[in-house]
Amino acid sequence: MILAAGRGERMRPLTDTVPKPLLPVGGKPLIGWHLENLARAGFSSVVVNHAHLGHAIESSLGDGGAYGIRITYSPEAEALETAGGIANALPLLGDRPFLVVNGDIYCDYDFARLRLVLDAMAHGGGDIAHLVLTDNPPHHPQGDFGLAAGRLTARAPRLTFTGIGAYRPDFFAEVPHGGKAPLGPLIRQWAAAGRVSGEHDRGCWADIGAPERLRALNRVLAG
Repeated sequence: MILAAGRGERMRPLTDTVPKPLLPVGGKPLIGWHLENLARAGFSSVVVNHAHLGHAIESSLGDGGAYGIRITYSPEAEALETAGGIANALPLLGDRPFLVVNGDIYCDYDFARLRLVLDAMAHGGGDIAHLVLTDNPPHHPQGDFGLAAGRLTARAPRLTFTGIGAYRPDFFAEVPHGGKAPLGPLIRQWAAAGRVSGEHDRGCWADIGAPERLRALNRVLAG
C-alpha cells in the first residue's frame, strides 16, 4: 500500500493544485519511484489511498500499467490519518501481511528485502510489524524509535521511521473502519509488547515535507 491521502499543508502553494505524491522528482512523479521500485521487487499489485485531489492521482496513474503494477484505489472523503487510512483499506489488502510506504518520501530502499519478512509473518512469525528506520535528518534530530538487537524500543538513541513497514492485518484490529487514527500510538503499543522488529537502513532517503527539501532532492538527482 502507498499512502497518498495527505493534504501537504507545508508544501503549499505547490499542493494547492497538485497532490504531493504527484510532485515532480527527478523527472517523474514522486509516487512513480515507489511504483517502479515495487514492480522491480516483484510486487504485482498495490493499493493507493487518496483524499486531497484524489481524482488527479487516479487520472495520472490510471490502472498502473505504465509502471508495471496493478493499482487499486481506496478513496477517503477526508484524510483518515495513517492508521485510519490503512484500516479503511484492509478489505482491499486481504488477510495476508502487507508492505506500506509513505507516498511523500523518496528512497532507494530495495523493497524485495521485505519479502522474507512478509513471508515469515504469514507463516506464524511472532512479529506483528517490522519498520525500516534511518539516520535522523537535520529537521528531525530527536528521531522516533530506538533499535536494540533488531527490536523496536522507546529508548534513546533513536532513529527516524522512514515510513516503510510491513504489517499483519491484526495490527490494526482496534482501529474502526472509516475512523481517523494515527499510526504512532499503535506502533508504541505493540513495540512495548515486544511485537515489532526493525532494521536500520543507511541508503538514500528524503522526507518531502517542505519545498526546500523538494528542491534539494531534485538538485541531488540532477547530479
